[in-house]
Amino acid sequence: MVKDALKFFHAYVNEMKEIGGENLPRAVSTKLGAKLAALYKEKGISDLTTALETAYKALGASTLIKKIEENTYLIKLKHSKKFCPIGGKSNPTSAKTIQDSICFPYTRSFLTSLFPESQFETEIKECIVDNSNSHCTYKLKVKKNLY
Repeated sequence: MVKDALKFFHAYVNEMKEIGGENLPRAVSTKLGAKLAALYKEKGISDLTTALETAYKALGASTLIKKIEENTYLIKLKHSKKFCPIGGKSNPTSAKTIQDSICFPYTRSFLTSLFPESQFETEIKECIVDNSNSHCTYKLKVKKNLY
């Protein structure tokens, strides 16, 4: 059942890209990230690490968050198979689109909505969809707003 739902989701995303280009899934991802942040605020989740771990656990990933500099984290998500719940199996031609239109808009919107005093930058290091492994790794930079 879960596999069928994921296949439907991936087909749905592909149709969104075909109909509206990369901006349609980006807009939907941004809105969904903000909605998740609102739920987290209601539940009193106000710690960056807890927020990320909880969000990724819902996607079936084990999460390792390592602080590598004052405001920079290395985030590694490990899945049990070489399959991304968002992007599917390895498909290097669509990896950048998945990252730029779904993964990072969702993550940045989620974090910016949950922590409005900060801005977030993401930099992909490894991606399941891009190189057929069982983990995704990215660098997250947190910058405090100066207002």
